[in-house]
Amino acid sequence: MAGQIKRMLDSLIEQRAKKNPTLINTTKSKLLLRGIDPDRFDQTSPDDPAVISKVICIAGELGIHVS
Repeated sequence: MAGQIKRMLDSLIEQRAKKNPTLINTTKSKLLLRGIDPDRFDQTSPDDPAVISKVICIAGELGIHVS
């Protein structure tokens, strides 16, 4: 199912930032530092299992559950 990574990243950012623009940018920066550019993914992006597992790992480190 295409777009799963985009949904996971959106969920992670939303849960972490709670609509605070500063925290949104900070969370995106943390993802970039870990090798994931959230702006690169969209609803048609193929689901790469390596990226999905990396997003799940990062979310776990931040104390957030994504599915």
